[in-house]
Amino acid sequence: MRDLTKGKPIVQILFFTIPLLIGNIFQQVYTVSDTVIVGRTIGVKALAAVGATGSLSFLLIGIAQGATSGFAIIAAKHYGAGDYRGIKRSFATSIMISVILSVVLSIIGVTFCGQILKIMQTPSDIIDNSYTFLVIQFAGIIAIVAYNLFANMIRAMGNSKTPLFFLIIACFINIGLELLFILVFHWGIAGASFATVLAQFISALLCLGFIYHQFPLLQIHREDFKVSASEIKEHLRLGLPMGFQSSIIAIGSVILQFMLNSLGSNAVAAYTAASRIDGLATMPAMSFGITMATFAAQNWGAHEFSRIRLGVKQTLIVSITFSAVTGALIIIFGQPLVNLFIGTGQPLVTATAQTYFRFNSSCYWLLSILFIVRYTLQGLGQSLVPTLAGIMELLMRSFAGLVLIGLLGFTGASMANPLAWIGSLLVLISSYIRTMRHLRTLETD
Repeated sequence: MRDLTKGKPIVQILFFTIPLLIGNIFQQVYTVSDTVIVGRTIGVKALAAVGATGSLSFLLIGIAQGATSGFAIIAAKHYGAGDYRGIKRSFATSIMISVILSVVLSIIGVTFCGQILKIMQTPSDIIDNSYTFLVIQFAGIIAIVAYNLFANMIRAMGNSKTPLFFLIIACFINIGLELLFILVFHWGIAGASFATVLAQFISALLCLGFIYHQFPLLQIHREDFKVSASEIKEHLRLGLPMGFQSSIIAIGSVILQFMLNSLGSNAVAAYTAASRIDGLATMPAMSFGITMATFAAQNWGAHEFSRIRLGVKQTLIVSITFSAVTGALIIIFGQPLVNLFIGTGQPLVTATAQTYFRFNSSCYWLLSILFIVRYTLQGLGQSLVPTLAGIMELLMRSFAGLVLIGLLGFTGASMANPLAWIGSLLVLISSYIRTMRHLRTLETD
């Protein structure tokens, strides 16, 4: 375990972030392997079918992932304060809420995904495959929620390495199962979706096994589930807004996908391949942000207020620099990267994807600021302002989808993310400045 309340902040942050970054990259490999294997073995239409489901998956799954991150922040505060009994009760409370949340999201997803795909005007040549891929994902959402909850709780205790090891194992299992189900069993799109769910389930079981055999801090018993209404309320106060924030952001993606579908399956395929590369390229910035939530929560619990400000400042410098360099490399090498997904026989799709990179990759440095500021505020227990920032992201993506795509076509779609990042930062910055001033005041008390 790594205690983030001691030692040089940037050193501790880097050592915590590196395993988290590798883990997040492998998490993206789940999605990327779907894209590569489906695109290269089944075809561009199948690739577009997978891409057409992305925003809907994010809509419901993002709620679960955001909520479990919020629960873990509460556990991290207990850890920083040395309240080990509180950690166990927090974990038990999180499990109860997560089970209920998973059941509700699964029912909603399975019941309505077909109708939503039609409303989104999913192209007729890919809608059947899109439905097949999506309904399996929603049916198995409990596996995704379980992994994220267990992994986030382990990280909240300062251990970012163990979830990484389990995720790497599950990633290779995912790739192997996809190849088996698609090339040997000939299950097509369904095989890719089944493989992803099964791999997530395995990673959740590995985390759970580690907790109950090697991690006493999170070993809970029946009496830990006898939680009070105030404890449940506390978890809902932070967890649900973070989940809601993810869903708000995803609604903007759904609207964007709705309009993107009107441009045809080639545009959908280009956006899918480019966004998968984009997802990998932005993992360092996201990883630094997630680390700052745990860092801020632990140090807030330990009353190390000056350490929080110093850690944020140092991390901003490192993350912005890294993001700017990464963005430049993606713009330069974007074309051969896209060809990894679709081969060299789709020049129109490749050229279209390059438009996406020019707008998005040049703004990675903005995204790095957004992640660090937002996750730091959430780590300090703030939920309202990050939620308002999510609403601003929704508005900006909706503007791009409903207005800019009609005016500029695929270029308008490519502008959606940078506009959303700018809008969100405009909301967050003032709260961030006030919070840093408040921490400085607490240092002198």
